[in-house]
Amino acid sequence: MLFTIDRDLQKPVQNQLREQIIAALMNGLLAAGEKMPSSRKLAKDLGISRTTVMIVYDKLVEGEFLVAVPRSGYRVSDIAANAETLPQRTPDREEGGSTVDWESLLDSRLGRQRNIVKPLNWQDYPYPFVYGQPDASLFPLPAWRECSRQAMSRLAMRDWANDAVMADDPELITEIRSKLLPKRGIYADKTEILITLGAQNALYLIAALLMREGMAVGIEDPGYPDARNIFDRRGVSLIPLGVDEDGVIIDDNVARSKILYVTPSHQYPTTVTLSPERRKALLTSAAVTGSLIIEDDFESDTNYMGDAVSALKSEDRDGRVIYVGSLSKSMFPGLRLGFIVAPERLIRELRFLRRLMLRHAPSNNQRTTALFIAQGYHLSYIHKLHKAYGERWHRMAAALTTHMPGMTRAPRFGGTSFWVKGPEGLDAEALAERALDQGVVLEPGAIHFMEPATGQRYFRLGFSSIALDRIEEGIQRLAALL
Repeated sequence: MLFTIDRDLQKPVQNQLREQIIAALMNGLLAAGEKMPSSRKLAKDLGISRTTVMIVYDKLVEGEFLVAVPRSGYRVSDIAANAETLPQRTPDREEGGSTVDWESLLDSRLGRQRNIVKPLNWQDYPYPFVYGQPDASLFPLPAWRECSRQAMSRLAMRDWANDAVMADDPELITEIRSKLLPKRGIYADKTEILITLGAQNALYLIAALLMREGMAVGIEDPGYPDARNIFDRRGVSLIPLGVDEDGVIIDDNVARSKILYVTPSHQYPTTVTLSPERRKALLTSAAVTGSLIIEDDFESDTNYMGDAVSALKSEDRDGRVIYVGSLSKSMFPGLRLGFIVAPERLIRELRFLRRLMLRHAPSNNQRTTALFIAQGYHLSYIHKLHKAYGERWHRMAAALTTHMPGMTRAPRFGGTSFWVKGPEGLDAEALAERALDQGVVLEPGAIHFMEPATGQRYFRLGFSSIALDRIEEGIQRLAALL
């Protein structure tokens, strides 16, 4: 029997069977003219419906992999059997061996960098307080399918199917500048926007273009580890920028940084919002010292508590603020779409650099996203998220106040997480390991600090992907471990 069905796989039975038949053809296990098992027999052997087998066979006939022979069933086509098969491995050297001295060729700093690590199977835990992961049940999948269907129409494909070289989808640019940016107080020309593969790709592009070895780059401490690692890859001198309840502290470290990376609306990871006085002082300092500011507005669409907070870029009068936005956060992480807003001269240079790396983001995804925004689905989804997140925010705040009093302050911006300062002497890494045994997933905070020992007692609790009715018990279990 060449084929098996694994019912534990998150993959339709139809797809499993089709893929296995294709693999058998590619590996030469099925010869030209060979008769396939009858649909009745194969269905019985695999314990699936005969209709499923018939659908798979018919699709393979359409693809010219099989031939339907009257009163004889299905046979392997000559075209499929004569296709180039996968080469067989020849063990001419020890498995995994290499004569190349890779250690002398590779940058050892990458292997030494600290990165956020979370269980790959976090969805299997009953209390996943993970950050940055969506609740798939909230996403309007039918609406996304409809937009994808429209983007795949023959007329629309003429717009995006060709190689765009350096260009972005003009419809997505229009939607960003007319619907998303004005909500943040930003008004930009179409020449001042560049589409990226998420915010992280945006940071990499900016760093590759503007940062030089030895340059003083200020970064929030605690802050975003991936930004820290990207900048470190450029060989810059990282300057820690302290953070308190009013956001980034404006001091000599800010003044001596040539480029500043900040998350003013909703600081990563402490959740505090930069005060109006600090915003003004930061912009003034940058103007006096001639520095640039990278504003990462990573959770711009999750402000559902208190007054609206505009982007720092909205107050930029000198073109010193490089704004980084993300569509992956407001929609779903796997989308991998973001954007940069900056003066035209800088965007033009970033576009040339992006061309060398990946030319442009996938055009079909750009068009589907543009339609999703244009037809109001994105706005409706954000409203739905605000309602769900608001309920979870209140439940989290109440549970933390009851079971872990004094350890956290509820973020006034909203967002999707709480930043917790545990008891003196707490090792949050060890706590995270013990918590897994109780079904609780959390994120230790030391990774966010330039000096890990400084943040040993901190941890983050996300609530975007945990069910509302599990928050209270999850916090109770965690509190018991403290």
